Amino acid sequence: MKADRLLSILLLLQTRGRVPAHELADRLEVSVRTVYRDVEALSASGVPVYAERGRHGGIELLAGFRTDVTGLTADESRALFILAAQGAHAALGLDAALGSALRKVMAALPAPYRPAAEVTSRRILVDATRWKGGPQPAVDLDVLQDAVFADRRLRLRYRHSGAKEPSTYTVDPYGLVSKAGVWYLVADRRARPRLFRADRVHSATLLPDPVKRRPGVELADAWEELRRQVEERPGGLDVTVRVRRSRLDMFVRLNASSLAQLPEDEGEEEWVTVHLSYGVVGEARQLLQFADALEVVSPPEVRAEVAAAAASVTELYQRVSGPVE
Repeated sequence: MKADRLLSILLLLQTRGRVPAHELADRLEVSVRTVYRDVEALSASGVPVYAERGRHGGIELLAGFRTDVTGLTADESRALFILAAQGAHAALGLDAALGSALRKVMAALPAPYRPAAEVTSRRILVDATRWKGGPQPAVDLDVLQDAVFADRRLRLRYRHSGAKEPSTYTVDPYGLVSKAGVWYLVADRRARPRLFRADRVHSATLLPDPVKRRPGVELADAWEELRRQVEERPGGLDVTVRVRRSRLDMFVRLNASSLAQLPEDEGEEEWVTVHLSYGVVGEARQLLQFADALEVVSPPEVRAEVAAAAASVTELYQRVSGPVE
């Protein structure tokens, strides 16, 4: 709707200051010509907005002009009170600030929408942590936050998974990402995107140098690039197994990241064929947790790997508990 678009332009200009017309057009998914027509409509309605053309031009509000947050729809009001990833606010030290901000937003909402927004905050809860995720190590995000908001470089002492000692890196941070309850620092190292788990950072030192990010790259862009690298990484090793139907749902949930395709589960047979993809043979050892409900069909090296892992567990158990009489 045009009214929603005009309000969006007004709030974007109020938040961002001068914004190029093409950027407004991209955000609102309209043409640049439509943006200029909307600006004319805002100006005609008394909003002090003007456009400057040229390389460094853009659309801007007259300095000092502010507007209250009005015009929210009922759905928009509800959306503000669905608090995604509540743990994220606590980790950033923003719990109190969040509560205060929501009280201010509630006061600014149109009166007819306040009851629905209040009910939403009591009826909808989003918990981004996994079931039985276990205790999470304490994470100190203070220095990482300082670097992110001050646009400064960081020197990290970081321990990689499986490494005994941490390594030292100088990085250019884009921002922090919370995924499934785990915090990550997204940063460039030598102009290439890298992902650092915050709970593996032994120490972080804020450097006096300004960040040197790649031109035109924002946090969302760098995160998307890293996410694709992780999720679309070729497995290289195709594995076929048969899983008891009674354990299939649990198997699929725990091995979702290794599934080559969703299993065809339309029959009534006791065993269901599942196709997986791993990077190396050793990764297949995780299948051992379903040893009583799983059979490795192929390839032979994976069958041998899982059998060897099972034999090692049996040997260790016998060594600890003694011979069975």
